[in-house]
Amino acid sequence: MNISEWIQVAVLALIQGLSEFLPISSSAHLILPAQLLSWEDQGLAFDVGVHLGTLCAVLVYFRQDLQQMFVAWIASIQGRHSPNGTLSWLVILGTVPAVIAGALFVELIETWGRSILVIAGTTLVFAAVMAWADLKRTERRDITHIGVKDAIWIGLAQAMSLIPGTSRSGATITVALMLGFDRASAARFSFLLSIPVTLGACVMMATRITSGQSVLPLEMLLAGAVIAGISAWTCIHLFLKWIARIGMMPFVVYRLVLGVILLLIYFKFPVMS
Repeated sequence: MNISEWIQVAVLALIQGLSEFLPISSSAHLILPAQLLSWEDQGLAFDVGVHLGTLCAVLVYFRQDLQQMFVAWIASIQGRHSPNGTLSWLVILGTVPAVIAGALFVELIETWGRSILVIAGTTLVFAAVMAWADLKRTERRDITHIGVKDAIWIGLAQAMSLIPGTSRSGATITVALMLGFDRASAARFSFLLSIPVTLGACVMMATRITSGQSVLPLEMLLAGAVIAGISAWTCIHLFLKWIARIGMMPFVVYRLVLGVILLLIYFKFPVMS
């Protein structure tokens, strides 16, 4: 273990944590070190570690909400219905499209969706969609008004975000804004919706780790998880604090700049795409 390996772990974990819950696409950012610095893939074990870190971040941040939702969900099974119980069922319902899409198309997405041109294109296209949704928002509804159709539409957006460069939070928040929800409620439901999907992704990646694969030392995996978790918690906190005031436009501008940078990399170094 040398200092450069520690730097790579720290930088990649920080990128994962900072970009996981912001509408800027983690895949678009994680591809940059590989393209610009020729960093090697850290392996599935590292991916599991940083995803567990971001999962812990959202679980800790929403721990009170999740506790209330779980109790209400159990009560709803017993016939005692409440808003939190309904919200729990809607999170489960909103997860279904991503589960189906992941099962059907994950190999196709992994094969064709890692091109830097694809990521650049989706980064730019969804920047325009995000801008339109934010400018046309009505904000006539909050999280207590989410219904079955809303959960399905937002869930479909989450399934679409399996395409690299789209951004899971960006897609789900954008569709929620289109459905008339206020920014804070859209972001809150998006983050709650991320929990089962992230957990499922961790399990899926863990099952694909084989004994023949090289695995980073345990201390590096733990460091990556901690860095990703702390940075993700910070992003969730600041995003929910500021989103109602600043809106999506700063992220739209950022995505446009990032998309152009990715295109420049692609056309200057086509062999690296």
